[in-house]
Amino acid sequence: MRHFCFTCEDEMTGERVDRLLPSLLEGVSRSYLQKVIKDGGLTVNGKKAKGSLNVKEGDILEIELPEAESPDIPAENIPLEILFEDDDVIVVNKPKGMVVHPAAGHYTGTMVNALMFHCGESLSGINGVLRPGIVHRIDMDTTGSVIACKNDAAHICLSEQFKQHSINRIYKAIVLGVLKDNEGVIDAPIGRLPNDRKKMGIVPDGRRAVTHYRVIERFQDYTYIECKLETGRTHQIRVHMASIGHPLLGDEVYGKASSPLNKRYNLDGQTLHAEVLGFIHPSTGEYVETVAPLPEYFRHLLDVMK
Repeated sequence: MRHFCFTCEDEMTGERVDRLLPSLLEGVSRSYLQKVIKDGGLTVNGKKAKGSLNVKEGDILEIELPEAESPDIPAENIPLEILFEDDDVIVVNKPKGMVVHPAAGHYTGTMVNALMFHCGESLSGINGVLRPGIVHRIDMDTTGSVIACKNDAAHICLSEQFKQHSINRIYKAIVLGVLKDNEGVIDAPIGRLPNDRKKMGIVPDGRRAVTHYRVIERFQDYTYIECKLETGRTHQIRVHMASIGHPLLGDEVYGKASSPLNKRYNLDGQTLHAEVLGFIHPSTGEYVETVAPLPEYFRHLLDVMK
């Protein structure tokens, strides 16, 4: 068992414990934590607690996470473009169409399947049997840098950096329309839409989300931009850019799937690439930065637009 202990601060007062814990143990899925809580792995002030409990300042939360089980998912010899690797972490340039971890409808062909083949048993187990090594993820149709951890100490260290928003994450994107300003900041809370829980949106009671964007090049009907994340919410760049009237090219959820270029080049999902990933190494304490080259389809689009 791995033991974690947290003392609730004033701003946590009133929050349900099953909603609070995922933010304290970022990188550990909420569904996994709910199972642990249901199985009796959580105590508040020394007493067993349910996930529905509302915490208050000074409460002591203690949770026991079971040691990782052997994943019941196959290791697959899928080629990986490795940007950085050592005994603690591995950074992969994820291709378009690859799911990061197994889930309903995607139990093979994922990045986890590939990592299990490449790393063997050297993956952290904090995030459960279906997500060994996974600290964060990007969408299936988003390309670029994803970091995975090879041991629990590295996982905890990187999770804390994601929680503190100290990870340097820079994306490249193509959006519909021509942005007037050369740069800007979108500071708008993001949460699940009440009438469609599968979609995210700007909602008053959402979590604070901040995106900095900068224009790289303007075209006739599109703009090539760079986005730097100050926070990391689900679908953050896609939701934020759509909220100011410039959805990502190819985004069928938050944008215009019927845009002429999307039809002409048969785009499959949003034109978004996680280019830069910078972090403090969990063992050396040194800053490490990886740069994932733009995928071929993205470079081709930029050539066509010029």
